[in-house]
Amino acid sequence: MDGDINATAPATTPPDSDPARKRRVHGMLKLYYGLNEEGKTVDQAESMDPCDINGPHFDPEIYLNKLRRECSLGELMDQESCMVKQIRSLDSDMQTLVYENYNKFISATDTIRKMKNDFKKMEDEMDCLSTNMASITDFSARISGTLQDQHAQITKLSGVHTLLRKLQFLFELPARLNKCLELQAYAQAVSSHRRARCVLQQYSHMPSFRGIQDDCHDIMDKLAQELRQKFRDGGSSAKDLSECVELLLQLDEPAEELCDKFLSHAQSRLEADLLGLEAELRPPLSSGPTAVMAPYTGPTRILSAEPTAGSPTDPTSLNNPFLSPSSRTDILEFIDRGCNEFVSSLCLVIASYQELFVNRPQEGELASKNIPQMAVGKLHAFVDALATRYFSLVERRIQEEKSVGDNSLLVRALDRFHRRLQAVAKLLPGSAVPSQGTEIVVRAARERIKQYLAALQSFYLNSLTDVRQALAAPRLGGSSAGGGSHLGGPATGKDAPASLPELLSSLSASILNQIKSVLASVHLFTAKDITFSNKPYFKGEFCSHGVRESLVVNFIKFVCQSSRQFCESAGDRGGSTPPALLLLLSRLCLDYETSTISYILTLTDEQFLVQHHSPVTAVTALCGEAREAAQKLLNHYVKVQGLIISQMLRKSVETRDWVNTIEPRNVRAVMKRVVEDTTSIDVQVGLLYEEGVRKAHSSDSSKRTFSVYSSSRQQTRYAPSYTPSAPMDTNLLSNIHKLFSERVEIFSPVEFNKVSVLTGIIKISLKTFLECVRLRTFGRYGLQQIQVDCHYLQMYLWRFVSDENLVHFLLDEIVGSTAHRCLDPAPMEQSVIEVICERG
Repeated sequence: MDGDINATAPATTPPDSDPARKRRVHGMLKLYYGLNEEGKTVDQAESMDPCDINGPHFDPEIYLNKLRRECSLGELMDQESCMVKQIRSLDSDMQTLVYENYNKFISATDTIRKMKNDFKKMEDEMDCLSTNMASITDFSARISGTLQDQHAQITKLSGVHTLLRKLQFLFELPARLNKCLELQAYAQAVSSHRRARCVLQQYSHMPSFRGIQDDCHDIMDKLAQELRQKFRDGGSSAKDLSECVELLLQLDEPAEELCDKFLSHAQSRLEADLLGLEAELRPPLSSGPTAVMAPYTGPTRILSAEPTAGSPTDPTSLNNPFLSPSSRTDILEFIDRGCNEFVSSLCLVIASYQELFVNRPQEGELASKNIPQMAVGKLHAFVDALATRYFSLVERRIQEEKSVGDNSLLVRALDRFHRRLQAVAKLLPGSAVPSQGTEIVVRAARERIKQYLAALQSFYLNSLTDVRQALAAPRLGGSSAGGGSHLGGPATGKDAPASLPELLSSLSASILNQIKSVLASVHLFTAKDITFSNKPYFKGEFCSHGVRESLVVNFIKFVCQSSRQFCESAGDRGGSTPPALLLLLSRLCLDYETSTISYILTLTDEQFLVQHHSPVTAVTALCGEAREAAQKLLNHYVKVQGLIISQMLRKSVETRDWVNTIEPRNVRAVMKRVVEDTTSIDVQVGLLYEEGVRKAHSSDSSKRTFSVYSSSRQQTRYAPSYTPSAPMDTNLLSNIHKLFSERVEIFSPVEFNKVSVLTGIIKISLKTFLECVRLRTFGRYGLQQIQVDCHYLQMYLWRFVSDENLVHFLLDEIVGSTAHRCLDPAPMEQSVIEVICERG
C-alpha cells in the first residue's frame, strides 16, 4: 500500500489548500469519530433506521427498495448523480487527508516500532527492580530482629553522647570566648554566649558551672567594654556601628541608652557636615535687593544720549545694578553639597536606626518594653533639630540670591533640595521635615516674585528718568528762553514734540519686553521636570497669587499709582514735572486700559495655566484704574499748561499802568506768545491724541470780533456811562445777559482728544485773564488795548476749541469787564482794530 501511495503521489494534483475545505475535512473526521469542538467524545443516540445511510444499522437492500418504490426514474437518476458526487468528494477528501498526514503516519509507525523495543527492556528492568526490593526487605527484617534487644541501650548512649558534647562546649566556652575576643569576632562570641547562658543560669548552683559562668561574665563584660569604646570612638563605619549596637542589645544593654548613644554619635558626624556648609556661607548682605536685569535700551538710547561715566546705567560702573557680583558662591553647588553630604548621611542614619531599634523583631523581654515607640520619638526629635539647622543655612543661602538675571540655577537647586527631602519622607513617615522643606521652596518662590517685582518697578522708574532726560535734552540745545517752560518752547521745540511718539513707543515696548522676560524667568518654576511644580500646594498658589497677582497685577497697579503721583506736585507751575511727561504718561495709561493690560494678563494666564479657583483681580478693575490714572494725568496736564499761560497773562495785566497808557499801535507781545504757546501745545497733543469732534464753525469765525466789538454797538453800550445813572443801567443789562447765557465750566474733566485738551487750556487762560482784568482800573487807551488784544486772540484761538462761541463769550466778558472798570470808556473803531491786528 505504501508503494501504491508513493507511486501515485507525484502524478496527483496537490490537495486544495483552501481553509474552508480543510475545515470541512476536519469537520467530517470529527463527525465520523463522534468528537466535539474540544476533541471530546459526544454521546449520541444510535439511529436504528436501516434507511439512514450514516447510521450503523444501514441496510442497502432496504434503502434501494425504498427508493425504487418512492422515486421516479428522473429522481433515481438525480439521486445516483448526487451519490456519485458525494463518493468522489469523499475519495478526494480521504486522499487529501492522507497527503496532509503522511509524515505523521510514518512517524507514528516508527514510534510504535520503537515502543515495542523499549517495553521489552523496561520489562527486564522492572523484574530486576522487583528482585532487589525483595532483597532489601529481607535484609531490613534481619537487622530489625538483630537490634531489637539493643535499641534502648543505643538510644541511651546517644543521649549521653549529646550531653557530653554540650558539657564539652560549656567547659570550652571561656577559652572559645577569649579566642573570639582576640580575633575581634564579637558576633560569634555573643552568639556562643547566648547559646550557653540559659544552661549556665539554670545550673549556677553547682560550683563547676558557677565558675564557668563567672568566667564567661568577665569575658563578656570585657567584650561589652570594647564594643562601647568602639562605639564612642566615632571612627567606625555605619555597618560597624550597626553591628556594635545590635551586639550590645543582645548583651541586654538598655535600649534607651543605646538610642541616645547612637544618635549622639551620628549627630557629631552630621554637625560636621553642617559646619562645612556654614563655612561656605558669607555674612548676609547689608544692602537691599539689587535688581540685576538687562540694560535698558530705551528712549535715551534712541536719542543717542550716551550714559555718563559712573552713572547707574554705565556698563563699566561699579554702581551698575545690572551687574552681579562674580564672587558669589554657586547655589546649585551649595545645595548639592548639602544633599550629598548632610541629607544622604541623615537618610543613612535614619535607615540604620530604624533597622536596629524600630523594625528589629522584639522577642522575649524586649517585646514588653515597647522599644520601637520610644525609639521613634527620639528619632523624630533628633531629625527635627538637625533639619531646622540645615534649613536655616539653606534659607540664608537662598536669601543671598539677589541677582534676578539667571533664574535657572535657583530653580534647579530648589528642585534638587525638594527631591532629596522626599527620601526623608519615605524613610520617616509623619516627619515634619518634608513639609518644612516645602515651605522653604514656597517662600523662596514668593521672595523671587518680590525681587522680580522690585526689579520691574526699578526698571520702570529708571525708564521714566531716561524719558525725562530725553525731554529735557532739546532745551539744552539753545531753545528760546520764553519757551523753556514746556518741552523746549514753541519756537524751537520741533525736535521734542517729534520725539514724543518715539518715546512712548520705546517706553511701552521696553516695559512689555521686560515683563515678558520676567515671565519667562519665573516660568522655570513650573517646568515639567521640576518635581514641586505640579504639586497642588505649589502650582495653584504660585501661578494664581504669586505670578498673576503679586507680580503682574501689582506691577500694573504700581505703574498707575506712580503715574498718579506726578499729579500731586504743588506750585503754580506744576512743580518740576515736565508737562510733556504728564501727556506721555496719560497716553501710556490709556493704552494700558485699551489693550496692554488685557494682553499681559491673557499672556500670563496662558503661559502659567492660571485657574481662578480663588478671587483674583478682574481685568476690568485694572483697566478702570488705568483709565482713572490717564484721566487724572490729562486733567493735570491741562491745568499745568493753563497755569503756565495764565501766569504770563496775569503778569502782563498786573505790571502795566492801564490808566496812563498810550494809545495802542500794535498787539502786545504777550498775546503773540499766548498764541504761539497754544499752537505748540496743539502740535504736542496732536502727536499722541486724535483730533476730536468740533462743532460746525461759521464762515466768518475769525471776523466775529467785529460784530461783537463793532463801533455802533460799543457806542450804544457805553454811551449811557456819561450820565449819572448810566452805570446802574449797564450793570443791569450785563447781568440780564448772563442769566440767559450758558454757564462755562472752567475746570471740567477733559476727554481723550486734542480738541478737548486745548479747550480746557484756553478756558483756564481766558478765565484768568478775565479775573485779572476785574482787579484793575483802565483809562481810554487801556480799554482800547484790551480790545486789540482780545480781537487778536479771537482771530487765532477759535480754531483750537470745540465750540467757537466759548471763546466769543469769554472774550466778550473780558472786554465788558474792562469797559465797566474804565474811567473814560471810548472804544476804538473796528476798522482800526483790524488794521492793528493784521499789522501785528
